[in-house]
Amino acid sequence: MVITRRSPVLAVLYLILNFFSLAGLYLTLQAQFIAVIQILVYAGAIMVLFLFVIMLLNLRDEERLTEKISVRKMIGVGLSAAVLLQVLYVLGFSGSDLPVRDVARAEELGSVESIGKALFTDFLFPFEVTSIVLIVAIVGAVILAKKKLD
Repeated sequence: MVITRRSPVLAVLYLILNFFSLAGLYLTLQAQFIAVIQILVYAGAIMVLFLFVIMLLNLRDEERLTEKISVRKMIGVGLSAAVLLQVLYVLGFSGSDLPVRDVARAEELGSVESIGKALFTDFLFPFEVTSIVLIVAIVGAVILAKKKLD
């Protein structure tokens, strides 16, 4: 539904619905933390930003190209056919000769405990570096905004 809508606002609203559906899939996989983050970050913050930009641009129907057959459409059809062929090839592939790895239990993958344990043991240094980079970016944005106001 997202790519079939002509109105960009409707497309964004359908994308929000898609993000909520994806959060529902995460819930069925017992990954509650990832589902909540999906709703808060993507369906909340990112989509509000997209909707704001689209409304700010004020896109209208008369600005669309009215070409019947264009090179872009032909490239799109060709790429779609290539992706379809790849999907059919993968579905037809048995995969019996692939090596089997140890798979983590499903209930451990998206829980708050497993994510917290990974963040504060194995990935502590990258987590701290990311927090410092975010703080520097926020302070830089505030300084730049204050200079423009003065």
